[in-house]
Amino acid sequence: MSGDNTQSLDSVGIWGGGVTGGLVAGIAMGLVLHLGGNQIELLGGLATDPGTAVGVGWTIHLMLSIAFGLLFAVIVSRKAIQQLVDNFSDYVVMGLAFGSVLGLFAGGVLFPLAMERAGVAALPLPFLPITGPTAELFSALVFGLGHLVYGLVLGSVFATINGITPSGVRDFVAIR
Repeated sequence: MSGDNTQSLDSVGIWGGGVTGGLVAGIAMGLVLHLGGNQIELLGGLATDPGTAVGVGWTIHLMLSIAFGLLFAVIVSRKAIQQLVDNFSDYVVMGLAFGSVLGLFAGGVLFPLAMERAGVAALPLPFLPITGPTAELFSALVFGLGHLVYGLVLGSVFATINGITPSGVRDFVAIR
């Protein structure tokens, strides 16, 4: 992060990168959560009856993903941050850091608040063939991996939408 940033972000790139990056990253993370243990269904189950939990879970998850993508766009477009990032890998690292913080916030604050609102003392883990602490550990690992995937994809898509590509790509593809 040399601070020698020659790329400037415009408002279309910032907001477009936030919305698109959040949506694409949300889909990638959602697939990890859904296929890695039906955690999307758990999210939906906190808001609705079990029969519609998957669809509601995806809807809530993608709406939150876009909102957090916009928050990422606001953060990385700040002048102080722009002085620190100047290439594709810097945006990927920023995305990974953002996804990590988001995972800690979601797991430590948002999910417990949603559980309290729904009147749930503990999440049922009926989708796993294992029970007890092993199931809880597996669920936490999938949750953490999902947030890292979210950050990785968010940083990559945001940078790409703003014309910032991995080194070497400019040699093969005409960019703006």
